[in-house]
Amino acid sequence: MFGGVTQAHINRIATALPRHEVHDAFRLFAGRQITDPRVQTAFARLAERSQIDRRYSVLEPLPDASGTVDAFYLADRFPGTGARMARYEAEAPALAEAACQALGLEAEGPGITHLILASCTGFAAPGLDHWLIRRFGLPGTVERSVVGFMGCQAAINALKLAHHVVRSDRRARVLVLNLELCSLHLQPSAAIEQLLCFLLFADGCSAALVTAEAEGLALEGFHAALVPEAADQITWRIGDGGFDMTLSGFVPLTLARALPDQAGAILAGARTEDIDLWAVHPGGRSVLDAVMHGLDLPEAALDVSRAVLREHGNMSSATVMFVLERMMREASRGQRGCALAFGPGLSAETMRFRVA
Repeated sequence: MFGGVTQAHINRIATALPRHEVHDAFRLFAGRQITDPRVQTAFARLAERSQIDRRYSVLEPLPDASGTVDAFYLADRFPGTGARMARYEAEAPALAEAACQALGLEAEGPGITHLILASCTGFAAPGLDHWLIRRFGLPGTVERSVVGFMGCQAAINALKLAHHVVRSDRRARVLVLNLELCSLHLQPSAAIEQLLCFLLFADGCSAALVTAEAEGLALEGFHAALVPEAADQITWRIGDGGFDMTLSGFVPLTLARALPDQAGAILAGARTEDIDLWAVHPGGRSVLDAVMHGLDLPEAALDVSRAVLREHGNMSSATVMFVLERMMREASRGQRGCALAFGPGLSAETMRFRVA
């Protein structure tokens, strides 16, 4: 209990990655889409500055990086929306299973009362929620919610739902799953801005248990913010040839300008120096730099976010959960934290927490 009200806690987080490391292969593949040698040189230089070393995908690249082993992608052929969704439906269960097994769901499953699934990279009905119920023996009465198409910020939305569930019923045991297969959504393009956008994204999954038990991270509050004048800077739409993303190069500047005015509301009146842990979604090197400057944070404040970006890239909604999972390993009791993630709109979802 906290202030007479039941408080929700993230008790545990587990993560999973597919087995194919694809970052260097994609750099070669993308470079071949560009015909202008000067643009190729610029792309290579900017790719080096991305601060990403590794990214993982459910798709296996060909040894010469001309496409994927199963011809899902070839240099001159890309799949349609139906093929991408069929591949999501085929690949998502194994990644979800790995994360849930690491969470201990084999034993925990029958006691789960609520299931919250977040994804913006694939949809099917009956979908992954039904598969999880069957695979891990969740009760048929489990209450299901699907957070769809909210982009990289969706993990915070999912945790907010779990927070409200536990506050309304302290016996609730909520499974929160974030699963993204971003690598299914490459598009044919020779535009350097689009290729640099694809350079960021990867596949990954997180599973978390949220209950009233005072263990892990205590969830203390949430804040949502919109930047209406920048609504076209991040977009995510379903087209005939797959999902189409716009990620403007102006996003970092917009964040750096907007965050100072939002800081008071995000931190509920606290000062930035009162926050020990900054779990910022690593949407890219320039996004992390923008948050650091916009909130006037010390360089070391974003070390965990930068490490996740370097080792895994941007896994959309799952990424901030990878950051939180790392923080939970070494955090000290009583430390205060703030999580931030950004998405289409341009919008931000934030969460205040404390180490229980």
